[in-house]
Amino acid sequence: MDYLLITDSGADLPYTYYEEHKLGFLSIQVTLNGQTRDDDGGRTLTYGPFYRQMREGVMPTTSMINPDDYVRFFEPILAGGKDILYICFSSGLSGSCASAVMAGRELHQRYPGRRVEVVDSLCASLGQGLLVDYARRLRDEGKSLDETRSWVEANKLRLSHFVTVHDLMHLHRGGRVSRTSAMVGTLIGIKPMIYVNQEGRLIVCGRKRGRKSSLEALLTYMDEYAASRELDTIAVSHSDCEQDARRVAEMVGQRYQVGRVILNFIGPVIGAHTGPGTVALFFLGKHRMA
Repeated sequence: MDYLLITDSGADLPYTYYEEHKLGFLSIQVTLNGQTRDDDGGRTLTYGPFYRQMREGVMPTTSMINPDDYVRFFEPILAGGKDILYICFSSGLSGSCASAVMAGRELHQRYPGRRVEVVDSLCASLGQGLLVDYARRLRDEGKSLDETRSWVEANKLRLSHFVTVHDLMHLHRGGRVSRTSAMVGTLIGIKPMIYVNQEGRLIVCGRKRGRKSSLEALLTYMDEYAASRELDTIAVSHSDCEQDARRVAEMVGQRYQVGRVILNFIGPVIGAHTGPGTVALFFLGKHRMA
């Protein structure tokens, strides 16, 4: 193909996926215990030890990809004669997308015959990953950069994200609930329900008491927003609670006809803000919750 499809670690796909399908990949950085590391799809920053440290009280921070990083990554691709289609982590959660646009403008001056097309996914975790997977399949079918980009832009707000968070204190640290609400909710076993809205931001949409009811609630939302009972692909991500994620996938399979299931960890970039025990369900539906 005359273009390279690229994404970043906001997509929460494993590094083996990028290698197998020949996708470009940029790492967002995470700082843990004073050490800054690349969230590289699980290649070197492995998930189990990361979440174990969070359970022990270590609070990681994340940083966006800056324009210079993008220029360094994009320029050899353009110099090699390929255009770029970059599906970026939601602008509602990171400034990386704006940095990519700035880098693309700078590089256009140097390589006027080449293109850097940046798509703000307005997605996160395997919501972004699922969008990338659809784009990758279009590329593999021989679709052009413009055809693939047009499909992604037209369908990204159909990519539904529904999430249950285990620990309210992580939402408090992110400014999404008050400290009092977090402490009281934790004591009585309240599990927040979250979705990603049409601006690509995380929004609390409900609360369930107990783990079982919060996992079941993911399917309740799915029933409202799924386009049909036949689903080409669903994705489920989790922050070190694989058994619960597999249970959600199993429940979906009992209720829907599902062609493929993508299941993977929530990576450190997103897990730093949602904490251990988070489970998220993603699918291409009718439209996204407003």
